Amino acid sequence: MARDVESAPLVGRADQVSKLRSALLDDVAQGHTAAVFVTGESGVGKTRLLREVGAALRDRGAVVLTGACLDIGDASPLHPLLQALRRLEAEAVAPARTSSAVRSLLRMFAEEQGGPDGAGALLERVSQGLHLIAEGRPLLLVLDDLQWVDRTTRQLLLYLLAGLGDLQLSVLAAVRAESLQGAHPLRRVLTELRRLRSVRVVDLAPLDRAATEKLATAVVGHPLGPDAAEQVWQRSGGNPFVVEELARDLRDGRDGLSDTLREIFLARVDALPQAAHQVVHAVAAGVEPVEHWLLARVVRLPEEELIEAIRAAVAHRLLDSSDDGYRLRHRLVAEVLAHELLPAERQVLHRRYAEAVTTAPAELHQARLAHHWRLAGEPTRALPAAVAAAQEAERLHGYAEAHRHWSLALQLSDGATEPAPGMAVDRVTLLGHAAESAHQCGEHARALALLEELAATGGGTLSCSLRIRRARYLASAGRSAPAEQEYRLVLEDPACTARERATAAAYLAELLVQMGRYVDAGQRAREALTLCTGVDGSTSEVVRASAALGYSDAYLEDPDAGLAVMREALAVAERSGRPSDVGTAYLHLAELLTGPLNVIEEGVVVARRGAERVAELGLGRTYETRLLAIATNGLFRVGQWSEAEKVIAAALRHRPSGADAVELLLARCRLSVGYGEVEAADRDLDAVATVLAGGGARHVLPMLTLRAGLAMWQGRHDVARQAVQRGLIESRSDDVAILAALVWHGLRAEAEAQASRTVEMDPTAVRRLREAMERVAVRSENASKLVRRVVGGFLALCAAEISRIEGASDADLWGRAASEWDRDNHPYPAAYCRLRQAEALLSRRVRPATARKLLRQAYAAAHGLGAEPMTSEITTIAGRARIDLEERTVPATRGRTAPVVSTSDELATLTAREREVLAAVAEGLTNKEIGQRLFISERTIGVHVSHIFDKLQVRTRVQASAIFLRQPS
Repeated sequence: MARDVESAPLVGRADQVSKLRSALLDDVAQGHTAAVFVTGESGVGKTRLLREVGAALRDRGAVVLTGACLDIGDASPLHPLLQALRRLEAEAVAPARTSSAVRSLLRMFAEEQGGPDGAGALLERVSQGLHLIAEGRPLLLVLDDLQWVDRTTRQLLLYLLAGLGDLQLSVLAAVRAESLQGAHPLRRVLTELRRLRSVRVVDLAPLDRAATEKLATAVVGHPLGPDAAEQVWQRSGGNPFVVEELARDLRDGRDGLSDTLREIFLARVDALPQAAHQVVHAVAAGVEPVEHWLLARVVRLPEEELIEAIRAAVAHRLLDSSDDGYRLRHRLVAEVLAHELLPAERQVLHRRYAEAVTTAPAELHQARLAHHWRLAGEPTRALPAAVAAAQEAERLHGYAEAHRHWSLALQLSDGATEPAPGMAVDRVTLLGHAAESAHQCGEHARALALLEELAATGGGTLSCSLRIRRARYLASAGRSAPAEQEYRLVLEDPACTARERATAAAYLAELLVQMGRYVDAGQRAREALTLCTGVDGSTSEVVRASAALGYSDAYLEDPDAGLAVMREALAVAERSGRPSDVGTAYLHLAELLTGPLNVIEEGVVVARRGAERVAELGLGRTYETRLLAIATNGLFRVGQWSEAEKVIAAALRHRPSGADAVELLLARCRLSVGYGEVEAADRDLDAVATVLAGGGARHVLPMLTLRAGLAMWQGRHDVARQAVQRGLIESRSDDVAILAALVWHGLRAEAEAQASRTVEMDPTAVRRLREAMERVAVRSENASKLVRRVVGGFLALCAAEISRIEGASDADLWGRAASEWDRDNHPYPAAYCRLRQAEALLSRRVRPATARKLLRQAYAAAHGLGAEPMTSEITTIAGRARIDLEERTVPATRGRTAPVVSTSDELATLTAREREVLAAVAEGLTNKEIGQRLFISERTIGVHVSHIFDKLQVRTRVQASAIFLRQPS
């Protein structure tokens, strides 16, 4: 499909351009020929590819002749060659001798009368003329729309590519695949040419999904949303022409299908034989893939005639055929054809499908059956199939599909005029199933709405079981406060059964853990476990209560004992096989490891393994999203920011909502604040605040801490102060580590305000922060040792910030804080401490060499992370002190065989733990042996080694060891 596509970039074809350039130029020996024939459907980008390759070879010194064939048969012999010669003459950039040769060849064509020597002499003269044009340079003949090639040009190609013309020639031609049907004369030519080793036929495939989205984004001018990107991909099938047309419609705000696309596809369908036309209509109405037996029953053609019709539709690139059935190459064909049939005709097709599926001896496909009976205008017959499809999806943990089928069943129950045969469920039951499936697939607002409708059918009074469900849905929607209230009402209601109270207590314990109220969580968990002893079949409640109890104990008392309880809860959940129990157990274990206990590498591994597991169980939008958010937070803390970005991108594809979305948005916001992406961070924080406005307290402190951090990088120290003060008032969390982070941000904001002198330092705010710091220190004494270690890092930062506020920033305090964060492998706060330590030394004009080293170390860490605001501040301070942040290579001088490079800071980006691991690697120890020496799991050692390789930019243990061994002792 020749058209002007220069306005859009060439996407997804770099590999093809490179391969064609090699095949047509780099791999062609002097005096030899080569040819590539590019086949593909209309609009797949053949013409654009020819242009790009032609331009690339022209830049490499080849003479390029470009022409196109016309759909006029043999009426104009050698038309594409004549067109190419005239274009070359018109360009007026060729050397004089080349232009003279072109004019001579054109005159020869004009004077050609035909003679007794026939076509052979003509072909020889053409060959000689092309030889003169080439002047020893490579010659490329580019021919578009070769499916319309005339007979003389076909003969010329055979003559030249067989080497009979004594000419170094390459041919690049495009052929519309759907046109090569039956006895097309070009098919015989291509068959002959394929025998030559220098001739290749390449089928140009549509773009993949990533390239499709990239092309559409370029046309629209901004990134597409997930829904729009999915729609373009599904409708276009990766055809670049269709992608561009759909993207322009999006950009210009046009609804529906453009007339251009509609006419193109209608023309292609109309070109089919009548039987093939019928086949395409039937497949368009079906649920893909349409099996052969099913298509035969719907179309009702004799077998031989059906096969020929299918063959024609496949050859015209309208259908794809595979072992499992037939599909439309472009879903747009179904949209186009939907308007070409009368409503009665469409109903007939769907009724035939439904009857065929019903009477087939194979297992019923309930979703397909519901679809076809509904579109056949038979809601009564569609309803049982929709219910069966929903139940089938739930058995396979396909909760999104189950919710779609339950919702369809609700719609069908409204339209059914008589009871469905064999139906054992009523509307109340359908509402209950639809609400639960909505909750399981992450549609929390929809779940709450359906639950309200369900309650209304019972007079508006919530039973104990409905209160528990409402509390679960509220918690998942991020509304923790009303969820807690609902659970308490169940526990206080004497009418509720022992099972209902056990369930409420277990879920409440889980909610309290998520809210950071670990003492209350432990109490409720013990209450739940006590209630479960008298209730049969309470495995789910035991799992949730045990996970909450283990978390509480690990945080407050004994990490080892608490972790043992949580791992046992995970084992019980895996044995029970209930998806939400498995998700809960993984979630709490990963959150505890990456957060309060600071066993980050292991926590990230658990989070990612859990994400894979719950995805298998159909909980991708809920538990998988939250586990990936936990993994992101862990990766952020250990400085693996680029990997964290990839994890976030994977999680965002699920488009989470409610509390699941809050988890992910906060994780992404941490990265944005670190990178200095102000607008992105602001958007995420605003979105989180909107969700939490519904009564949620679970993420308030992290949100306010991030708000303060972002405001400080913006120089808005008053906004940072307000965020921190609000957090101090609203907090009810037992998580002293989160509170300590908030207090540090508050003290830092006051120190920054004093240093910048743009906002007055607030003594009252400082006094409150000091008091909060003391409370954190006291409360942390009741936490486990690992938690106290994390809190200690923040308290060290707080003490150092206070020295800034008091006007004499203490370099020793900053050094101790840096050591705390180095020990726990947190490069970002460690770099900040080094920045402040160097600043303190420079302000006192002492130990300049140490200050220089510290600034370089901070710069290397911040720059390596991509932390732009911190990098910028380091650069500013270094500039004022005239410190060069880059290590310089000593120039080679006479007598030196090689430059000497300072290696003193080669390991600067490694944490203290990573240096320990690297030292053991240099000794030749295996991961297992290192783990035994350092009392770390072998898996965690593997994570450390991977981080070391990334930071040192090496690929083997030998290379890493060599860098370590050349360091000063």
